[in-house]
Amino acid sequence: MKSTVLELATIAVEARVDGAEIVVRLADGREISFPIALNRKLREAEPAKRAKLEIICGGTGLHWPDLDEDLSVLGILEGRLGRA
Repeated sequence: MKSTVLELATIAVEARVDGAEIVVRLADGREISFPIALNRKLREAEPAKRAKLEIICGGTGLHWPDLDEDLSVLGILEGRLGRA
């Protein structure tokens, strides 16, 4: 019997700054979030630059163009949030 392994992609469909957190809504309806304080570039950024947030790479990443900061959605789930 042959088994099949399916790799599921974790895709962001919305991302926003909500107070002191970054909140990401996933395609499957879940929401994940993390404190801005855990990422040095986000923590030190002006609120307007922090709020300029884009979903990139088909929903697998987040990008802050004014901060030159990128995070993968999978990395966020794994707790890899950039430099503290």
